Amino acid sequence: MTILVPAMLLSALLLSSCTRTVHTTSAGLVKHPEKVPQASQISTLMKRQIVNAADAGDGDAIVRELRQKMTADPNNVRIRIELARHYEQTGYPELAAEHYRLAAVQFPDSADIAVGQARLLRNLDLPGQAMTALAKFRAAHGAVPCEVLSWIGILEDEAGELAKAEESYRAALAVNPKSDSLHNNLGYNLLLQGKKTEAADELRKALAIAPHSQIARNNLGIALASQPKEAVLHMQSVSDPATAHNNLAAVLIEQGLYSEARTELNIALGYRNDHPAALSNLQLVSELDGKPFAVLPHVQASRWRRFGGGLKRVLLGTEDPVGAEESVKTASK
Repeated sequence: MTILVPAMLLSALLLSSCTRTVHTTSAGLVKHPEKVPQASQISTLMKRQIVNAADAGDGDAIVRELRQKMTADPNNVRIRIELARHYEQTGYPELAAEHYRLAAVQFPDSADIAVGQARLLRNLDLPGQAMTALAKFRAAHGAVPCEVLSWIGILEDEAGELAKAEESYRAALAVNPKSDSLHNNLGYNLLLQGKKTEAADELRKALAIAPHSQIARNNLGIALASQPKEAVLHMQSVSDPATAHNNLAAVLIEQGLYSEARTELNIALGYRNDHPAALSNLQLVSELDGKPFAVLPHVQASRWRRFGGGLKRVLLGTEDPVGAEESVKTASK
C-alpha cells in the first residue's frame, strides 16, 4: 500500500534493466588541516593498508576467487562486472569505479559495463561523468541497447532536460516496445512535462504489459487526477478506498485545487475516520485555504445509504452481486 502526501508525488520511477526511483546522495565535507598529528598519520596509513589489502583480496575469499578467475580468463566480461559489483556492495565504491573504468577501456562494446559504470557514478553523485560515459558509448555505436538509452533518459530527467529524456525513452522503446518499465518511465516524464493525456496512454501500455505494477498504476492515478472517478479506480486497485481517495487528494493539493481535495479527503475519512494521512492532509488544506478543519458529517452516512440500497437490491434479486460490489466501490465518488 502506498500513501501519497503533497510534495512527494512524483517519485515513482523504476531502476534496473530498461527501468527507473530516484535516489540522490550528497558528498560530505572533509577538512584537511595543514598539519596532521602523528597519531592521525598512523591511522591514515593503516586505513590505506586495509584498502590495499581489500584491493588484493586479503581476507575476502570472494575477491580472491574472482581475481583468480579474471587472471585465468581476462576476456570474461561477466567476471569483471561481478568483481566491481562485489567491491561496491562491500563498501569500496571507489575500487568498483576503477574496475569499471578499466573494463570500459578493455571492453568498449559492452553495454553492461557502460550501464554499470554510469549507475555507479550516479550513485557517487557524479551524474555528469555518468552521462559522459554513456554519451561516449552511444556515439561509438550505431545500434544502442535499450538499457543504455533508458539510463541516458534517467540522467536527463534528473538534470531537468525533460524533452531530451523523452526522446531517449522513445528511442529505447523503439528497441524494446514490450518493456513495461520503459512505458512507465516515459509516462512519468510526460507527467513531469504536463502532458497528462499522453502520460496516461503510456502508463496504460505499461499496465497492459504488467497489470500488477503498483508504480505504474499510482502514476496513472496521478495522470488522471482531472478525472477523479477513474483515478480513484486505478489507485484503489493497489490500496484500500480510504488511501486511494487520500492519494488523489494529495495530487489535487499539489495542483492548488483545495476544494476538490477537501471532497476527496472527506470521502477518505468516510471510509476510515482515523486515517492519519487523510487527517494530516485535511489539516494542511485548512492552513492553505484558510477554511476550518472539518469533516463533513453527511459523507459517511451517504455512503452507507447507497451501500444499503445496493445490498437491498441484491437481496430482492433485482441486481447481480458483481454489479452491487462495483456500486459499493464507486458509490461515494
